[in-house]
Amino acid sequence: MSVQYAPVLWNRNKYLYDAVLLIGVILYLYLYIRVGPNYQDVTRPIDGATLRMRAFGSCAFLMLTVILCIGPLARLDRRFLPLLYNRRHFGVMTAAVAAVHANYVLGWYFNFSPTDRYAALLASNTSYGQLIGFPFETLGIAALIILFVLAATSHDFWLSFLGAPLWKALHMFIYAAYALVVLHVALGALQGPDDPIFTSVVAASVVLVCGLHFSASRRERNADKDQKPRKPDLIGLQQDGWLVVGEVDEIENNRARIVSVPGHDRVAVWRYKGKLSALSNACAHQNGPLGEGRVIDGVITCPWHGHQYQLENGRSPAPFTEKIATYQLMLLGSTILLDPTPLPAGTHVDPVEIGEAS
Repeated sequence: MSVQYAPVLWNRNKYLYDAVLLIGVILYLYLYIRVGPNYQDVTRPIDGATLRMRAFGSCAFLMLTVILCIGPLARLDRRFLPLLYNRRHFGVMTAAVAAVHANYVLGWYFNFSPTDRYAALLASNTSYGQLIGFPFETLGIAALIILFVLAATSHDFWLSFLGAPLWKALHMFIYAAYALVVLHVALGALQGPDDPIFTSVVAASVVLVCGLHFSASRRERNADKDQKPRKPDLIGLQQDGWLVVGEVDEIENNRARIVSVPGHDRVAVWRYKGKLSALSNACAHQNGPLGEGRVIDGVITCPWHGHQYQLENGRSPAPFTEKIATYQLMLLGSTILLDPTPLPAGTHVDPVEIGEAS
């Protein structure tokens, strides 16, 4: 590890988060395996291995669904933010549950194969040219590999080593994993014996994930569009490249207004101690939305994991070395204007004094 690596330490909230998550998984598996069979309308009871296989498989699918719902829910309602802070723990546990499901599949269907069970799994069905009977197992394997990669790189060391943009791009493959799992289920489990409850749960889960992401993206898009000149004499300045942020009084003290800059990341314009400063809205730690945080003890504090930055230069206080881009501002009367061209990360910019506009 680099000497500059600084871990996000365990705390009471992390322990509580993981405890609730673990209890929820155990409770689900218990109900599915011990209680569920009492309500199944089948002539022949399902054997224990198949029951455990389905329990862990369905649990992993539902956990993955919840993971993909947390992000848009946090965008739509800040009360869901605590679920977002330790979502990586959720992902690691999902990968573990999915691995147990895969192990039960191998043990039940291929343990007594004359060939290696992994080779038997891949060679038992090669009908890739048809829909009915498609080897859905390969889709599950691909999803499991993605989950393993994301779980292995979830530690903050990899976030620091790869950098926030690359790390974030890598972990966006969670959506590919979800799509593969949905296809794995649709082409596998749903083509078996009729199970209207599970079919309905899968369909509802997909609709829920898509609906929440659509709602969150629509809300963000509408917020980005709400940036028009407030006064006729500002049109010329906008044509010169300056963007109208808004009026000083529209920004709360020690808070920020987030501005969407075409072709660049979003910018957070901060008001504090009778001054204005503009910095990138993306936290260097995990690309968290800095503009949704606040100024605490004179520094910007990210709402996700508490990483901090100085307002004048976008640098984290020593001994930390993270830094973000800064921007130039102009104050015309009480109207704030932003130069959308980012300065190199960590560049000092003198704050704009509000003066009588405050």
